[in-house]
Amino acid sequence: MKKVNFVSKPSKGLKGTIEVPGDKSISHRSVILGAIAEGSSKISGFLDGEDCLATIRAFQAMNVKIEGPEKQQLVIHGVGKHGLRKPDEIIDCGNSGTTIRLLSGLLAVQKFDSNLTGDSSLQKRPMERVRIPLMQMGARMMSTNGKPPLNIRGGQILHGIDYDMPEASAQVKSCILLAGLYAQGTTTVIEKGITRDHTERMLKTFSYPIEKNDNRITIDSTHKLIATDITIPGDISSAAFLIVAATIIPDSEILIRNVGINPTRTGVIQILQRMGANISIQNLRQYGDEPIADLSVSHAKLQGITIPEELVPLAIDEFPVIFIAAACAQGTTLLHGARELRAKESDRIGSMVTGLQRLGIDVEGYEDGLKIVGGVIKGGVVDSYDDHRIAMSFAIAGAAATGEVTVQDCLNVNTSFPNFVKTANSLQLAIKELSS
Repeated sequence: MKKVNFVSKPSKGLKGTIEVPGDKSISHRSVILGAIAEGSSKISGFLDGEDCLATIRAFQAMNVKIEGPEKQQLVIHGVGKHGLRKPDEIIDCGNSGTTIRLLSGLLAVQKFDSNLTGDSSLQKRPMERVRIPLMQMGARMMSTNGKPPLNIRGGQILHGIDYDMPEASAQVKSCILLAGLYAQGTTTVIEKGITRDHTERMLKTFSYPIEKNDNRITIDSTHKLIATDITIPGDISSAAFLIVAATIIPDSEILIRNVGINPTRTGVIQILQRMGANISIQNLRQYGDEPIADLSVSHAKLQGITIPEELVPLAIDEFPVIFIAAACAQGTTLLHGARELRAKESDRIGSMVTGLQRLGIDVEGYEDGLKIVGGVIKGGVVDSYDDHRIAMSFAIAGAAATGEVTVQDCLNVNTSFPNFVKTANSLQLAIKELSS
């Protein structure tokens, strides 16, 4: 199998204006809701990374005609809430936790049996968090030791429940809401903390009523989704790598255009600003129900902080590169309340601790976080652990290191940021892709 390594060399000041690929979370949801809407939806700015392509293939296997992606555009010919058909084969979700968890809610209410699986990494990720509430609603599902593959028995009548979320998870919330589109009665999700709300916003975009009252989100099955056109903003999770790069490399000044700044996703900006980052939000506007802006970023001297636990769910995907920022800061950065990082594409706490230690940083891992003492990043060789965000984070580390950093096994970056190296180098970073 093809292997790709990144070799990242120290960089001088970054300059330029860029855009980043479309938001991965919104791209997934545009396909899911567009597929079960009435009529045809045109999606612009779609992320054609491997994770989102897995979602497209899943719906194509269930009788949904989808044109594209071509130049980041899709046309989805919706089949309505009851138009999905039994797939001929097991649905392969690849590396995408969003695909398998959200589809589990949608498929639990269909008339046909279905099976969901994924690659070796996905088969290590926990699925009980969606299986348990779906079973409470009346679904019949089996997993392998609480992990994929998932076997879903169709033809079940699901009943709405009030589900008090044991932990913050947008994927679990979205899974239950999708099942609630079909369940008898009302379905209510009660959140303990704020999580990304793209599903709720997109249901509104597709004209489906949903009630939000403080931390309670309620839906019922008495409505239909109406096709619409959607423009997807740039992904703040992808922008985060370049925000950190411009922050930690002296004499940098960049502009990132058309970035989604949904308030449930801006934890990375808030954390970096608390550390002293120069990030300016400009030209605030809307793409449909999602706020977007241009982000101006320049170099700043960072200070270590204790990261507030209430910001953890708002930055859960960006922590690997936040840890790179912390490694370049003066003083100590402390994080707790982020146990969820242990159950991502890799154990992101363990992956980052090991890699940072190899690059000369004093770091200690905890079950739910870590402590980083800022210092000088040295050159060296680190592993991506088959995790796209780990790969890109250490590529950014190389730009601020005293010597080049080699990041092993980086083909996984195509899941979320297919043109990462080209985009980064357009800002005068010095990252090479070496294939073997």
